[in-house]
Amino acid sequence: MTAALARPILLRYAAPSELAASPLHSSVRLSLDGARGPVGVRGTVRDAALFRDAMAALATILESDLRYKGRDRTAYLAYLMKQGKKATAAIWEAQKAFLEGAFPDDAAGQGDGSAAKPRASGALDPVLTVHPDEVSIEVFSRDESAYARLAFSSDLFEGREAAHGTAFVDLSPRIVEQIDRLRAYAKVELDAGAARGDATAGPIERSLEVPTTWLRGFLQVQSAATLPAVSCELAPIDLYNALFVLRTRKAKKPPRGLRFELVPGKPPRLILEPWEILIEGHGPPYEGPPRVVRTFGRQRLLALSRLLPHVQRVRAELRGPGLPVFWVLDLGRATLTIALTGWTDSSWASAASFDALMPREGKGGDKARAALDALAGRQLALLRERGPLPLASLAAGGGAEDARAALQLECLRGRVLYDVARRVYRPRELFADPVDERDIRYSSPREAAAHRLLGAPGAVRPTKVHEIAGEGTEIHGEVADREAHRDFAPRFTMDLEGRVSDAWCSCPTFRRSGLREGPCEHMIALRVAYARERAERDALRQTAEGRSLIRAETRTYVRREASGAEVVYRVSLDERVVHLSWGARAEAPRHQRIWFDTDGEARDAYFKRLDALTSSGFVDADASSA
Repeated sequence: MTAALARPILLRYAAPSELAASPLHSSVRLSLDGARGPVGVRGTVRDAALFRDAMAALATILESDLRYKGRDRTAYLAYLMKQGKKATAAIWEAQKAFLEGAFPDDAAGQGDGSAAKPRASGALDPVLTVHPDEVSIEVFSRDESAYARLAFSSDLFEGREAAHGTAFVDLSPRIVEQIDRLRAYAKVELDAGAARGDATAGPIERSLEVPTTWLRGFLQVQSAATLPAVSCELAPIDLYNALFVLRTRKAKKPPRGLRFELVPGKPPRLILEPWEILIEGHGPPYEGPPRVVRTFGRQRLLALSRLLPHVQRVRAELRGPGLPVFWVLDLGRATLTIALTGWTDSSWASAASFDALMPREGKGGDKARAALDALAGRQLALLRERGPLPLASLAAGGGAEDARAALQLECLRGRVLYDVARRVYRPRELFADPVDERDIRYSSPREAAAHRLLGAPGAVRPTKVHEIAGEGTEIHGEVADREAHRDFAPRFTMDLEGRVSDAWCSCPTFRRSGLREGPCEHMIALRVAYARERAERDALRQTAEGRSLIRAETRTYVRREASGAEVVYRVSLDERVVHLSWGARAEAPRHQRIWFDTDGEARDAYFKRLDALTSSGFVDADASSA
């Protein structure tokens, strides 16, 4: 498979970030990229403990990597070579790869004052933006599955001096370790700027090849923030209880989710799977439609342990299935917003989720696209002139949906940021020139080929969806590839955590190499088509016309009893048969099958059963979260 393209980036720092400390005074000097002009902030930190702990939590998210790492045997092979054992080319290649991975800075010639040298593909440095009301730092984890934005209010700094703008910041492990040693009783001064130089260290120039997949994930996670969401508030003790369970237990089997039970008029409940541990909420009552939302990526919440003494309020923003979950921590004079996903390294399982974040190609024609670009330009100019604004102000005189689509497009271009904590849009120029959203639309050539197949009406069709109890969902489909003049039959299984496994296809690519070269375009097309079909079905089933088209469906309803036990009710419609399954979650369920003479009678009985469950206090666990 052809490698994804990369964006070349040249970073210039006048000197490395450093900390100068004395017994009662510390000066934190953060070096910014000098190519972005006069950007910076200076002032005395009023709460040194908050600044220290927040920066440590941010660095933990930046360095986090939950991808599987195979056991390294390079040292053992080197030992065998010293003993006179046979050395092969594979051993030398493994040793070389190990050294390049262990000492990337030496390979790139960093910090020696020399000219910039090419470096292996990597992630961008953190992004620092100085706003009129706050200073924010954005990071993206190394496995591309967690995004964090730390915002320090202007009230945190005494004698604040600022130059507004955006630049990359040198936040190396060395400066993070030094900040971690700050003392709360000492006076701390922050000086973040690009013009400062250091004669002893010398300037730093670093050339990066940022993979398109990394840039795609970074921008699309922010684009997901603009989508409608269900919001609920938790008390700090609720977060502490969840972190305590995660710290003292290890899940040995799936699902490994964090489930929200949202019942109107009651505080949100948290359930940790697979132990089914119930955490009763102590926050304000939830206001909104009843929901049961399963989220993933919970293990990254452990990075928040350092901030528990500073947390005043916690808010969770829940969006559609498979999309990031945003956690907003109110720390008083600072706010930390993190977005967690259940996938790592932008795997192909996430293609269906991110498909909803991209503007549809060809939808409405060139005139509609030109109108959207013009609207996006006007909104960007308004943000630059007036500063942070909510959607209502930006959509004044027009439609809210059109305004949201235009702002989402600007988020993908890297020129606008949606502040989830304040619920406002902010101007933020990630690069000097905007990112072309067409460059990040697809993560690979095969994904582009998959969308080519999806562009032909009726070419990609799910034919069978089979629910496997305790394992997941098996999806079969048919793909008519007109360029190959053949039809293919891909299939795959999605486990309880939404990951794709046990994939198969009848195409020559899969028969030749299986999944060693990644999924074929037919598998990706089926995955996206299934997600689109499910979203359309959820929208149609809210109307009588849409319900009349449903011939096969399975819904799960749950209700929490006063004793704390959870009753699960599953109702399935399959042509003329209605299948019922109910019982406590931890017990073996009871089953019943009811046959009808016609499809219409079975469908009417199916929806009557669902309405009866809703009126009895059951909550639809399969409903979309937004």
